[in-house]
Amino acid sequence: MEFGPAGSGTAHDSARDGPRTPPPGTTTGSWTAVGDTPLSPLSPLSSPSPLSAYSRPSSGPSARPEDLEQILADLSLADRLPWTGSPEPLPPRRILLTGATGFLGSHLLLDLLRHSDAHVYCLVRAADEEADSARLGAALKTHRLPWSSEIRRRVTVLPGDIRRPRLGLSDDLWNTLAHELDSVVGVAAAVDFLRGYQSLRQSNVIGALTLAELAAAGSPKPLHHISSIAVFNEVGIASMGEDDQLAHADRLVAGYDQTKWAAEVALRRARDHGLVVTAMRPGGIGGHTRTGAYNPQDLSSGLISAFARFRTVPAFQYLNSAPVDWVSRIAAAVVCAPDAWGHDYNLTGVPNTLDDVVRDMAFGGMHVRVQDWDEWRADTLARLEADPVPELDFLSRVLRNPTALRLCEATLKGPAATGERTAALVEALGLRPPARYDSRAQLRTFERLAEDGLARLPHRDDQPYLWFSETTEGSVGPVGTAADTPCSMALTLSIASMYQLVGERRVDAGGELVCSAVHPEPLVVARGDVWVRPEEGIPREHGQHHRLLRYRLLLRDVDGGRWWLEGHKHARARRDVWRQTRALRVDIGREGEPAVLTGELVVPADSYVRDQIDGIKVDPRLTAREQRAAKLTWLAWFGLEMGRGLLGPFARAAADLLDLRRTPTPSERHR
Repeated sequence: MEFGPAGSGTAHDSARDGPRTPPPGTTTGSWTAVGDTPLSPLSPLSSPSPLSAYSRPSSGPSARPEDLEQILADLSLADRLPWTGSPEPLPPRRILLTGATGFLGSHLLLDLLRHSDAHVYCLVRAADEEADSARLGAALKTHRLPWSSEIRRRVTVLPGDIRRPRLGLSDDLWNTLAHELDSVVGVAAAVDFLRGYQSLRQSNVIGALTLAELAAAGSPKPLHHISSIAVFNEVGIASMGEDDQLAHADRLVAGYDQTKWAAEVALRRARDHGLVVTAMRPGGIGGHTRTGAYNPQDLSSGLISAFARFRTVPAFQYLNSAPVDWVSRIAAAVVCAPDAWGHDYNLTGVPNTLDDVVRDMAFGGMHVRVQDWDEWRADTLARLEADPVPELDFLSRVLRNPTALRLCEATLKGPAATGERTAALVEALGLRPPARYDSRAQLRTFERLAEDGLARLPHRDDQPYLWFSETTEGSVGPVGTAADTPCSMALTLSIASMYQLVGERRVDAGGELVCSAVHPEPLVVARGDVWVRPEEGIPREHGQHHRLLRYRLLLRDVDGGRWWLEGHKHARARRDVWRQTRALRVDIGREGEPAVLTGELVVPADSYVRDQIDGIKVDPRLTAREQRAAKLTWLAWFGLEMGRGLLGPFARAAADLLDLRRTPTPSERHR
């Protein structure tokens, strides 16, 4: 299985003339820890390209000269790495993982354990092993991941620090790991868009080089480095393919972007020393598609929360983001597949366009207004200042910081990231292919964001997404007597969003009840809910009554009296199927008291199609095409649910007819 050549990049990635020789004073497998090396001006041994190789004249924003000099000094440290051979092309059995307490790292830890037989050593920053283990367990639980005895059996927690020489490990432990590990996976990074290069380099650049030193020491091991699509964060960059040239260093103004660029370029130089380095570049890492776990400090989470909360979005070209479970699964597959080692991968999924985001949010009942970047930024800051949201404080700081704003601008105006090699790997391994991180994939995450106060989901008081009328007529009477008092309801059934159907299977109801047995004047529906196939249509009465719909209305009369109405539509194995979909058995009583009236209300046959199919109305803010799609989606969903409900009793009756057992069960004897 081949996935193409390793990515090429800037000037330091090209092969040099003739074979390289180790620098004087170094030997294979031995290197002074980068954290111990003074970062002095470049020595002749490193033979760096001039600064102009990484920069170009420009009138736009540019990096500070002192940062560029520091970047070049840090890149020269890669030339001091030990020389090494090729690792054995076998799935790893002992893996060192950094960043396991972070959002992506914790999911990657679980995927490595699920999809390999490896034992994982997790480097965790804490006082001792017991504290490390507690911190790792707490992090996993925070992200809704298990921390069981089986996981603890296959995980060894190592107290250490990516920022310290030799990871803060003792010499004996360092040497043991150098000879026993099969793979090194670096996820740990300082993610802060407000700090500069000097503040972040120790974690993001020097730490990556320390992992490279460990990978090259002792037995040869591959290094799998979690980079970032931020290495392309230059305003105006033409493309972001896996083998495309990275951004020009002098055009990166955010410290985070600069450190991710420097780390990846330095590790490309490490390939010249024989080290097998894999670079994996996620974009925005979205929430888990099943658990809804999300990273509250991730910029993409903050932006999505602001979109949903304030119903506005800035004009952008693409959002290169993918859910954490997909990113983690692909990264684990790369680590465990020797044929995939040594290449560059964009783990960005299928990018979202502005139209995609607007359409997805409209489908979820969140109709957003598109603004230009400056207008959106000012509007969002004003809203956050007028109504502070503590969970979005970091977004406010980002939107006020000039340097971070350049990062946002590059992110929102950049091209779509492409990942042909990633797609080929996914296909070859039979994994879930890249897909757009759409409204369905984000459903659980939106729920979690709303629960935590970051986002705001559609509410029954919002403009309905779709609505239609339902009229019922019939009679009710005191419980235990004949139903002979005329009664009717005129309801408006609506949904705030398709999310409401998928997440709650519920329809909002409003309108009035006319029933002289309750009150001579009409009663108004103060709150109404209709559940479609409640409890998944679990049957009652020995499986003969399958619930189709449940109505729960809170009513108010003109005198202030409060009443309740409970109604059910049932499916049974009888020939009057059409009537079953229209007949509603109701009970009515005063609030807090048992039912005093009972009866049946039926939707007139001549009004059903007119009101509930032809009479469907959709939010006028949607386009004509979107309105048609909304109607068809509702009819398809509701029709499928009704079909499933009606099929149940007939299937049960057919099963009873075909049951050839000689001894009937008690329930069968009753029937």
